[in-house]
Amino acid sequence: MNLPPLQPVSNSHFYVSGDVTIDPSVAIAPGVILQADQNSHLRIGAGVCIGMGAILHACEGILEVETGANLGAGALVIGKGRIGANACIGPAATIFNCSVEWGQVVPPGSLLGDNSRLSNVQGGGTAATPAAPLASAQFAAAEATISTPAASEPSSDHNPPEPSAPPSPPSNQVLGQEHLNQLLGKLLPYRQSLS
Repeated sequence: MNLPPLQPVSNSHFYVSGDVTIDPSVAIAPGVILQADQNSHLRIGAGVCIGMGAILHACEGILEVETGANLGAGALVIGKGRIGANACIGPAATIFNCSVEWGQVVPPGSLLGDNSRLSNVQGGGTAATPAAPLASAQFAAAEATISTPAASEPSSDHNPPEPSAPPSPPSNQVLGQEHLNQLLGKLLPYRQSLS
């Protein structure tokens, strides 16, 4: 079976703007944007692989991608920092003004370097705990929606309520436990119970 030859990626499939240095051995997929703002520099080392639609934007300093690093499709790297040698950045990961060590793996969809969500409670400040009022408000709302049978509907026959059996204590059996045990018995026939 003959496969069609691989087409070399030309410069027309990706966009380069500003002070960008690219090693000739870099593999760049279509749709990649390589941009360096004024007074910034973007360096891409040998053997780097940049996936489709990835954006590398150097701003306020030097952004360096070292030898053998892999950036997944849709990865976004903004600011200054360093992607270490042989690091692997997963698809759709965002790296903002921070560095990734050599050989480190960043999972897909990760967000690194975003400090906007950190809460800083120092000094005389107190942290509010809205969880308890919110939970009680949700409980009150749920309690209000539960309707109880009203005596507004008179029934024609008055049968005395039949005595019911006392409620049984809750069982300790977990739903699906039997099926899980059967599955484990088939997958691991020689396993021994720890209990």
